[in-house]
Amino acid sequence: MFRKLISSGSTFEEQIGYSRAVVDGDWIFVSGTTGFDYSTMSIAEDIVAQAEQCLANITDALQRAGSGLEDVVRVTYILPQAAEFERCWPVLRKHFGTIRPAATMLSAGLADPRIRIEIEVTARMRSGDSLDKS
Repeated sequence: MFRKLISSGSTFEEQIGYSRAVVDGDWIFVSGTTGFDYSTMSIAEDIVAQAEQCLANITDALQRAGSGLEDVVRVTYILPQAAEFERCWPVLRKHFGTIRPAATMLSAGLADPRIRIEIEVTARMRSGDSLDKS
């Protein structure tokens, strides 16, 4: 079975010991992804800006896996403050409105108090699009 690890370059991945994404056969598992801009390791204060950056980071990981947001079948949103979720809806609808993956929103503490949303996704390669490279 084909397996590929994808890194975003985030210092967290090396420090904690995980991959931004793992491709396992036709499946792509993207780790909980925050609104950090990994090139500068900075994060916006606004939750809407963080949601946009989360999805940009996820899009990058999926593209590196040979996939895209259109292949997402499951999404999980994690927010420390559940009441803030509605502010993110326009961003989420913009990216997932036509894709309509199965979704769950959880309220939980996150590793850094600056993080206001974390998003993880599972995607499946479209038939015939599986990577065969290492």
